[in-house]
Amino acid sequence: MNKKTVSDVNVILESAKEIVIVAHRNPDGDAIGSSLGLYFYLKDLGHNVTAIMPNDFPDFLKWLPGVDTIKIHEKDISGCDALIEKADVIFTLDFNILERVGQPMQSSLEKSDAQFIMIDHHQQPSDYAVVTYSDTSMSSTCEMVFHFIKALDPEVKLSKDLATNLYTGIVTDTGSFRYASTSSDTHRVVAELIDSGIENSVIHQSIFDTNSPERIKLLGTAFDNMTILKDYKTAFITLTQEELDAHNFKKGDTEGFVNYGLSIQGVVFAAIFIESKQDQIIKISFRSKGTFSVNDFARNHFNGGGHENAAGGRSSLTLDETIEKFISILPTYKDALDHAI
Repeated sequence: MNKKTVSDVNVILESAKEIVIVAHRNPDGDAIGSSLGLYFYLKDLGHNVTAIMPNDFPDFLKWLPGVDTIKIHEKDISGCDALIEKADVIFTLDFNILERVGQPMQSSLEKSDAQFIMIDHHQQPSDYAVVTYSDTSMSSTCEMVFHFIKALDPEVKLSKDLATNLYTGIVTDTGSFRYASTSSDTHRVVAELIDSGIENSVIHQSIFDTNSPERIKLLGTAFDNMTILKDYKTAFITLTQEELDAHNFKKGDTEGFVNYGLSIQGVVFAAIFIESKQDQIIKISFRSKGTFSVNDFARNHFNGGGHENAAGGRSSLTLDETIEKFISILPTYKDALDHAI
């Protein structure tokens, strides 16, 4: 954070405020962790703070300190809209364009007279915020919230609850520190979080060792459905609504499935296509290695975006039509895929 950003935020927060913290639709570990980490910090400063998520989030995150304070917009639209309308300041975390919260929450945010502060590490931020802290080199929004807090108060002592949330977001968004976005600075941040008293082994167990038999069987179905296109160094998985229902699918059950495709020798581009009858779309996750930009691929073809090596998208076509479109596009990218690593 530069000095002007720090100064601007200090001016905004110099007196007690009504503050709302918002993350993107289908919030993940980084979205929840950054929101709750910032929540604890702002509460300690004396502000009245509420974290609002557009919709619900996976059970493997519901043990986090402070999670019981989170409000879900789609479960209480009028109550959450009243909080947004009342807010003096709205922090938007882990996204950089208001469309990422989805309707009807997007309309509520667009009507707000609050001052917006964005903290995000995705590419191509929009300009809705009065203060924008954007850094695509960061491993996670949680790492950015750590630096945000330290810039505002270099001598701050992080509570165990705050640190636990930030660690959770960092460990999930870095793939347990294996993604290229994990820097030496990321490890220094984690060291300080551990020194704050977190139980890192317990956190890992709470996130990763909670598989239900149904989820493991769904993973088996995903493996059965995997297609490998050697000519394009690509692997993709499909899951139909019927397959999800047969395994009692719950939000978060497909988390990380796409990474298995990327773990195959010779594959540099992986995708998973998940049918959602409720939303009437195909939900898509993309992963890549090296220089192949799935952010560009998702933005150009599937109404999405994200990071260079991790992005998401969606399709309003049928699952079969979406796969047909995906495969038809690959020849255009053959050279980029051949030379990605």
